[in-house]
Amino acid sequence: MSEQQDFTKKKLWGGRFTGQTDPIMHRYNESLSYDKRMWSQDIRGSQAYARALVGCKILTEEEKDEIVSGLEKVGQEWSQSTFQIAQDDEDIHTANERRLKELIGPVAGKLHTGRSRNDQVATDMRMWLMEEVELIQNFLVELISVMVQRARQEVDALMPGYTHLQRAQPIRWSHLLLSHATYFASDLARLRSLIPRISVLPLGSGPLAGNPFAGLDREALAKDLGFKSVGSNSMNSVSDRDFVVEFLMWFSLTAVHLSKMAEDLIIYSTAEFGFVQLSDAYSTGSSIMPQKKNPDSLELLRGKSGRVFGQMAGFMMSLKGIPSTYNKDLQEDKEPLFDAVDTAKDSLQIATGVMSTMTIFPEKMLAALTPDMLATDLADYLVRKGIPFRETHHISGSAVKMSEDKKVPLSSLSLEELKTLSPAFEADVERVWLMEESVERRDAIGGTSRRAVLEQCDRLIREIA
Repeated sequence: MSEQQDFTKKKLWGGRFTGQTDPIMHRYNESLSYDKRMWSQDIRGSQAYARALVGCKILTEEEKDEIVSGLEKVGQEWSQSTFQIAQDDEDIHTANERRLKELIGPVAGKLHTGRSRNDQVATDMRMWLMEEVELIQNFLVELISVMVQRARQEVDALMPGYTHLQRAQPIRWSHLLLSHATYFASDLARLRSLIPRISVLPLGSGPLAGNPFAGLDREALAKDLGFKSVGSNSMNSVSDRDFVVEFLMWFSLTAVHLSKMAEDLIIYSTAEFGFVQLSDAYSTGSSIMPQKKNPDSLELLRGKSGRVFGQMAGFMMSLKGIPSTYNKDLQEDKEPLFDAVDTAKDSLQIATGVMSTMTIFPEKMLAALTPDMLATDLADYLVRKGIPFRETHHISGSAVKMSEDKKVPLSSLSLEELKTLSPAFEADVERVWLMEESVERRDAIGGTSRRAVLEQCDRLIREIA
């Protein structure tokens, strides 16, 4: 058997094992089928480690160059989809090291000196997630920007605001949009605050006790690989998956916010409301009812929030009973993380697409506004006449009952009829029934007046910068 053939038969941990691995166990144990997406991070991490081993006098400059160059060739095979996976490749780390030895020979065996797959995999995952979070940030910023742009363009559209899904008070359509955009701006702030806790270098921790070779400069390693800090405890570094949990928690909440927005738009797109219509690009038809235009994009956004939360809860249960330090249970970190990242990127882009192509119908929104929604404005009118709100609330409620008993809109009550409820009513009460004025009176910070809404737009743009 040649040296190359012998190498493919060996596992990194195989020295004391002489029996064959059960094929089912091999399949159960392997992670290459999904962790191969970290090939680039694994190669760059190994190249940086090779450079660091020169300082330990484990590698000469020539050996380092040979390893770095060999890893570059391995990376080219991955990028060109020509990498040949061997039967005994358990994960991306063993696959790359095996291929490196095939390319450059025994010197490849020096690369793993002082390094464990424990600190290697943790490093690769953090590097991979840092890059993905950068993309997710960009998608989130784009979504918020589109929502703010719509809010500015459609600031004059008025619609009912709802509580308990009952018509409550008139608002601007833009105010509703920005309520969701504000959630997303908070999500962006939380994601940005997570980055320093992802960007902690585990490499140089060994299997758990630290690297035994003098001269290994972990701070230089961190700088080489773009990490913000170095893991301060080797036992913690190799087993810490809090960054995975935090990302899953982050996206669980962000997915809830996407779901809440989707629910609003689903409701408002129904024939009963008719406030908005999705573009064909984000809708589907029915297999039997030709008239249907289903908001599947929004329903999927709503539905995926449950899956994301389930993955987070499942991984938390995997973590809770693990003793120090590395245990194979931690291999369960990758699939939920990978899936959550993919779902986050897709969901944010879908939401942006929906938001940028959706049509609104301001005339239908305006037609849904009814005078009874101004009952609070009627009470506020009397407050401005010097009557305490608790009393004016009761008077306004009596006016609502009067209109119901007479089966007329609240705005149709005559001044004489209103005066039977309070002598404070005067002819200027007619201005209470102007929807635009009702909206404009809510001019405090965060209100739904035109000025306040445009101020919200400006603030959100500053926050996402």
